Amino acid sequence: MLVISIISTKGGVGKTTTAANLGAFVADAGLRVLLLDLDVQPTLSSYFALSARAPAGIYELLAFNERRIDQLVSRTAIAGLDLVLSNDDRGELNTLLLHAPDGRLRLRHLLPALAPFYDLVLIDTQGARSVLLEMAVLASNMALSPVTPEILAARELRRGTLQLIEDIGPYRLLGIEPPPLHLLINRVHPVSSNARLIQQTLRQMFQGQAGVQVLDTDVPAIEAYPRAATRGLPVHQVEHRQPAGRVAPSALTTMRALSGELFPQWRERFAQVTGRSDARGVTRSEGDGERA
Repeated sequence: MLVISIISTKGGVGKTTTAANLGAFVADAGLRVLLLDLDVQPTLSSYFALSARAPAGIYELLAFNERRIDQLVSRTAIAGLDLVLSNDDRGELNTLLLHAPDGRLRLRHLLPALAPFYDLVLIDTQGARSVLLEMAVLASNMALSPVTPEILAARELRRGTLQLIEDIGPYRLLGIEPPPLHLLINRVHPVSSNARLIQQTLRQMFQGQAGVQVLDTDVPAIEAYPRAATRGLPVHQVEHRQPAGRVAPSALTTMRALSGELFPQWRERFAQVTGRSDARGVTRSEGDGERA
């Protein structure tokens, strides 16, 4: 089971949109995906319709060490995509974990109980430095940080997110290696010369920096993403073809490229995802849909 935290100390960069669409695309390829919503503002928890709602959520997982799948895991309307709901309405978990001896390592200790049931866990986090954010990173095999092509966003990335990764370095003394950080340039305007300049600057800034990689795939600023969120659908199902006359690729092409870059071991599965629905409105890959 791979665990990926989607992080940024800056809000509004597209963490939740990335988590929802990446998770749904991988699930559409026939893999078992779990979303963990660690944000106090439960946007991811309401992104997709639920086919079954669990009685518990992230609060019970972290406050009471709840491990029972039937109590924790809600089912989304997307086949193969499950969710642990954000239900820390009063924001108590940060304080609780701050004073707990195992606070920053609690999720790392709990996740192995989920390993038999899932191929991929995606953790959506809040856009601010917190114990919850550090806990998510320490539980992960990889950290993915969306960054918009703006100079202020680039500065905040270096000041906040990269500093976070550096600050958890002492956990190496416990045999815990901080995860590699992958930077996803998000909301790129294809015709903006300023955006292209920032893209180039970001790639040059982190070229050769150990533990940090700027992904080759970037996400264009196209209308399909907010439209998909409004409809409660994965973006690759909303736009599986490139509109005529547009420079930016289709959402399906972007999500396939991003997933393949992050998870090369599943590229053959991703290549079979069409984004189209059958007569019952259920999307599927062109393969047999067996799980890994």
